[in-house]
Amino acid sequence: DLKAWQRNPDPKRARALRARFDRIFTRLTGNVMLDRLLTRLHRQKASLLRVLERPEIPLHTNGSENDIRAFVTKRKISGGTVSEAGRIARDTMIGLMKTCAKLGVSFYQFLGCRFAVPKARHIPWLPDLVIAAQA
Repeated sequence: DLKAWQRNPDPKRARALRARFDRIFTRLTGNVMLDRLLTRLHRQKASLLRVLERPEIPLHTNGSENDIRAFVTKRKISGGTVSEAGRIARDTMIGLMKTCAKLGVSFYQFLGCRFAVPKARHIPWLPDLVIAAQA
């Protein structure tokens, strides 16, 4: 229902969804663990129903989780970095690689352009590409 509302926002329907949320998450089941969980979720109502105020936000965090997955995998394989400078360099490169991938730009061509490799293809600055992609 939240996905349907997100596609076609309607203030009346938003009130109904909030009331439905309250009905579901204030119910007492008699099961102590389940009642605690329902209470905890009800306390998070504002963040769980934020889409009713801002329909443009995603209903899931899959994009964010995908963004950090490469960082976690690299850290697990390499055992981390020895220095803070190494961590910053690793995180910067992975961030640039992810941004290039999202923009459809070859990371290696991007590096070639930035390091002035002879005959390297010109790649515009990433902030310009991000702005162009959002337009």
